[in-house]
Amino acid sequence: MTRKKQIFIPFVILIAGILIFVLFSSMKKPPEEKEEVDNTPIVAVEPIYLAQLTLQVDSYGVVEPKYETELVAQISGQIVELSETFVRGGFVKQGQLLARIDPNDYQAALIDAEATMASARASLETERAQGQVAEQEWKRITDTSPTELSLRKPQLAQEIARVKSAQASILRAKRNLERTEIRAPYDAMIDSRNVGLGSFVGTGSMVGKLLGTATAEVRLPVADNQLEFLIDQGKNAQVNLMGTFAGREIIWPAKIARSEGVIDNKSRMSYLVAEIHDPYALTDNNRDTPVRFGSYVKAKILGLEVAQATSVPRYLVENNRVAILDSESKLHYSEISIVRQDGRNVIVSSGLFEGDKLIVSALDYPIDGMKLALIDDKPKENIEKQVDNEEDNSQVALNDSDSGE
Repeated sequence: MTRKKQIFIPFVILIAGILIFVLFSSMKKPPEEKEEVDNTPIVAVEPIYLAQLTLQVDSYGVVEPKYETELVAQISGQIVELSETFVRGGFVKQGQLLARIDPNDYQAALIDAEATMASARASLETERAQGQVAEQEWKRITDTSPTELSLRKPQLAQEIARVKSAQASILRAKRNLERTEIRAPYDAMIDSRNVGLGSFVGTGSMVGKLLGTATAEVRLPVADNQLEFLIDQGKNAQVNLMGTFAGREIIWPAKIARSEGVIDNKSRMSYLVAEIHDPYALTDNNRDTPVRFGSYVKAKILGLEVAQATSVPRYLVENNRVAILDSESKLHYSEISIVRQDGRNVIVSSGLFEGDKLIVSALDYPIDGMKLALIDDKPKENIEKQVDNEEDNSQVALNDSDSGE
């Protein structure tokens, strides 16, 4: 009996173990099968738009007057009158009186010169009469030809010279009298005034400085390799000047008037000179924002026109090729012609067509002709599954790496 129990008990335990194993095996859920995910690379694209494009060359400069004049006294004397507009920042018209030097001495000098002229004329008339008398007396005395001395011609020449000298003295006195009035040579703005009422000035003394307001200039440095994008190297090109006035961004039109024709020794730049008509808007009623002298401005010089062009980010170009998504949703590389680089972009003149889909997202292993998909073409669930699948694959690879260690 004891022997039977020894055989039966292990048998029961074995049967119970098998039943328990079968029971737990039936309770365990089978692994879920993952749905097949579309692994077609997803890309983002931007449509290509072609349009006529005017190339521009960027530059900068400072607004300066085309003409500026230092006023100096041409005579000496005391300042007896000053114009109210003869102050820094004042605007004056051509011919306007700015200052007056005491004219009394010069008026007296003119009167004296006129008196000398009258005396010289009287002496000349007297000498002519004496010459005629001498000629008549000579003929009455002898039939021979009279000498110049007998006809008093040297004395006549001397009196004529005195009259001319008197005329010169009058002209000099009149000019000096006119110089007592210091007037503006052209429409201008007062940059400085160096005299005061009652002060004494000598010949050559600095009176003030004027800045012409009819035309302003801006010297624009341009790199030599940028001149090729301008028509006739920029001659008569239109320019847009950009600056600030009263806290506002303003654009003023200008025009290239000339090239300085040399390369600067320091900057190695060529300089184009842009002109602005009526910078302070004194005569132009349609403009109320002046271009002040001394202002720093940025410039865009308008150049060549490209009939059909577009702008493409520079990082998308490799070996003069860009990636295009064709009508069959396949990758295609297009050869392009680059006109110029413009900051982070390039200007393309050929190789792209209106409506082309430019691929702007990165591809790990791009192959010409490979199948691609747009983000909008895939359902959101598929995109999320594709991303999850990629994350799972990455996790498996990480676990395998950890196991290997």
